[in-house]
Amino acid sequence: MHRQSQLFLPTERQPPADAEALSHKLMVRAGLIRQIGSGIWSWLPAGWRVHQKAAQIVREEMDRIGAQEVMMPVLVPAELWKRTGRYSSEELFKLKDRKGAELVLSMTNEETVTTHAAQVVRSYRDLPFSLYHIQVKERDEPRPRAGVLRTREFIMKDSYSFDRDQAGMEASYEAHARAYDRIFDRCGLEWYAVESDVGMMGGVGAHEYMAPSPAGENDIALAPGYAANVEVATAEPQPVPPLPDHITGELHTPGASTIEALAEALDVHPGALLKAFPIVTEQRGLILVMVRGDHRVNDVKLRNALREPFRPAHDDELADHGLVGGYMGPKDGVELILDAAVAPGRYVVGANKPDYHVVIDVPEGERLDVRTVVEGDTVNGHPIRIEPAIEVGNIFKLGTRYSVPLNATYLDENGAEQHIWMGCYGIGPARIAAAAIEQYADEHGISWPRALAPWDVHVVALGREAELEAAEALAAEVDAEGLSVLLDDRPLRPGEKFADAELLGCPLRLTVGKRALESGRAEAQIRRGRVDHEGGVPLRGGGPAVAELWASLP
Repeated sequence: MHRQSQLFLPTERQPPADAEALSHKLMVRAGLIRQIGSGIWSWLPAGWRVHQKAAQIVREEMDRIGAQEVMMPVLVPAELWKRTGRYSSEELFKLKDRKGAELVLSMTNEETVTTHAAQVVRSYRDLPFSLYHIQVKERDEPRPRAGVLRTREFIMKDSYSFDRDQAGMEASYEAHARAYDRIFDRCGLEWYAVESDVGMMGGVGAHEYMAPSPAGENDIALAPGYAANVEVATAEPQPVPPLPDHITGELHTPGASTIEALAEALDVHPGALLKAFPIVTEQRGLILVMVRGDHRVNDVKLRNALREPFRPAHDDELADHGLVGGYMGPKDGVELILDAAVAPGRYVVGANKPDYHVVIDVPEGERLDVRTVVEGDTVNGHPIRIEPAIEVGNIFKLGTRYSVPLNATYLDENGAEQHIWMGCYGIGPARIAAAAIEQYADEHGISWPRALAPWDVHVVALGREAELEAAEALAAEVDAEGLSVLLDDRPLRPGEKFADAELLGCPLRLTVGKRALESGRAEAQIRRGRVDHEGGVPLRGGGPAVAELWASLP
């Protein structure tokens, strides 16, 4: 049992002025976290209890699939990151020690764990195995926001699987995926797994676990049987009216340098126009990417399609190739990439001279899917919807992405050297906590799922000696049932106590006041929905009744 009079729980009536996400506002107001710098937060006692409950669920499910817990350092020699090609990341904290040795503060631990595997694994008999740890990570986040959702320092569970071949990796990946399903179910979250981009992690495939929330930093495309991050989502485009026959040849379009202005001037659907996106890559030079006028280029899909980074073309590069901003179209000598949604037919494009466009016939030919899907596009005939979500976990099929540069090999049955196949799997306990707040809070405060609540039962004493004595006795009985109890023994007015209780959001509140002493029954309120439990619970001998009621809660 914890006494609230002795607890470091600095609740606030007003949220921080810069807070936008609901979880940010409520975690500060409820005294769970406090900020020490941009993107740098301390977890206070009540908040840390929530964090540790999430972490323990993760730990139990990792142990269940046979993963072994380790602890790896945050501070790592830079050489390892240079060998994998990730040292150039702008989000990586880099430093030197007093002797000038280059070091990094790890965002993830692929380099470290693969180095250990390379040192230890010799034979196929040493495989498979999985390692995990729950550790502080550092990231030079350019735009910290939303409280603990986007920070510069955070705690993550990272696990890594090591297998002989792709089939083994796939089996480990599936085992982790099922473990993640159980984790998020146990945490009480609404969630779904979606296809995602491998990003800087590399590898051959990835999924993200998403908790729908208005505060989410990711947009997810959803349809029956389909879920994908918008960064990689693919769908059938919505049909658009064809270009009218009377619009043909070269068109004088003064001032129509945007799709919106051109569509209005010609009185056509924007999808009958083509939008130009000029880029430059190191290997291929200047490229003109064209999408339908009602679509936009998806940077992630374009980078993946090109298989190399790109940047927007500069004005002088456009001029050197005869491309005119605002009136840009295909040009001899400039590589052209058409998006897959550009069906064969007639379109209006820039004529590469000011104030002019031209109608062209786009033939059949190779296309690349480089656009961002939009609501109303379809998958298997079903319209997609797009909603924001919080990324609470991710899993990656790394393949040999790290074992090759770090020389993690084994000898197979024939004595031949092979590279280890790997997977990596991350979960953020802080994000789980924030997602639970976002999904279940109301206008009065947090409403925790049972599995994450800082305390199972909040006993509130109203009054002085007799009421407090009865509340202490009830709290002790509930504690004896194996439930964690917070006793509000502070000499405050009932309204202040109730406001703090609703803000903190424990699943069940028991109130012991004058009426409870007279009736012999404590009032019981279920936090989710603020529902009063009819008849309350016995003031004496009520421990089992409270435990039974608590077990029925979400």
